[in-house]
Amino acid sequence: MAFFTKKIPGGRNIYLALDIGTEVVKALVCLSEGTKGRVIGVGKHNQKLGDMQSGSVTDIGGVIYNCQKAIKEAEKMAGVSTNQMIMGIAGELVKGATTTFAYARREPSTKIDLAELKNIVHKIQWRAFDKVRSELAFETGYNEIDVKLVNAAIVDVQIDGYKVSNPIGFQGKDVDISIFNAFAPLVHFGALQTIAAELNKDLMAITAEPYAVARCMGNMDGSNLSAVFMDIGGGTTDIAVVNNGSVEGTRMFNLGGRTFTKRLAQSLNISFEEAEDVKISYSNDKLEKQSHKIVREAMKSDCEVWLSGVALTLAEFEDVEVMPPKILLCGGGALLPEIKEVLDTREWFKRVSFTRKPHIGFIEPQFISNMVDETKRLKGPQDITPLALANLGLEYIGEEQVLSKILKKIVRLMQI
Repeated sequence: MAFFTKKIPGGRNIYLALDIGTEVVKALVCLSEGTKGRVIGVGKHNQKLGDMQSGSVTDIGGVIYNCQKAIKEAEKMAGVSTNQMIMGIAGELVKGATTTFAYARREPSTKIDLAELKNIVHKIQWRAFDKVRSELAFETGYNEIDVKLVNAAIVDVQIDGYKVSNPIGFQGKDVDISIFNAFAPLVHFGALQTIAAELNKDLMAITAEPYAVARCMGNMDGSNLSAVFMDIGGGTTDIAVVNNGSVEGTRMFNLGGRTFTKRLAQSLNISFEEAEDVKISYSNDKLEKQSHKIVREAMKSDCEVWLSGVALTLAEFEDVEVMPPKILLCGGGALLPEIKEVLDTREWFKRVSFTRKPHIGFIEPQFISNMVDETKRLKGPQDITPLALANLGLEYIGEEQVLSKILKKIVRLMQI
């Protein structure tokens, strides 16, 4: 996994964050200034119904066109062009997990040097890679060769139980390293690579979008936040579980905003496009009383189905003994009033490993403290995913930590 930038006047770094959503392509032009970033250009372009399905690309040409439109708008606003970009990947078959492996050193009294650290990370990452890839292949029915590593990140390192950020120079016997790995089917991953090439941009980083969202709050200050993050997009709901600042894993299921729009189109006997406008007006509480009541009735049954999907997906996190008592929502679908309502008023959480009823909240752009939106175009939870991608990009600008550099080289080999 890598990320590079282009210099612009003033010694500042510029990069592009591209969120290819089922409903909308969103592009952000950003500047990094140390550990902080500024959004200086925003572009959005709607996808056609046949361009994406459940977070996966179904028409590469159509998606390329939409990306070009969004990028052009963002770069025009920013007044600069971009060469490098970070992209997000979503979809029902994109899965991520954090795996912890122990490595016993033969000579505990000697200090760990760069060569030994490379050897430790290499062995542990290959073990994690084989484990998670085989699990995903089993779950999806894909052959292991058809499952590709999307991105990897080291989330925790301990030597004899002592947490360190850089193991070089330390002594000790047992080295425990926790690595997050995200995987996707080759056809899905390859489509994004093709799109990046056609956009004439250097694709230096692809990341699982729920991982980016899970890292967006306080990831630069050693935050110990624990929460379940839910990104309700057009085609999927992406879920990430974070405990004490470490991403435990990510899962997605195939139900998002389009399902609710289709329900409205059927109930009201109108086109999909008209139903989408009605849904947005309803979410913003702009419908008159009778219309509001009709739409609310149409939304109820699908929200119950969605809630069942949430419970089933959270149950897949078998390694998480206790779920964090906080749920943070984002994505356009999260604006539907019934989403928060069913989470808040049903006792679904008793079927999952919560110790008590979770608190439900929303992620707002201002909560991502490392990024400042100078365009004032990022309005609410629906704009969190591209902002989270931009925020993650800050980690790959400037000096990378030694562990990140080592892992990046290993990931490159695994992606061949």
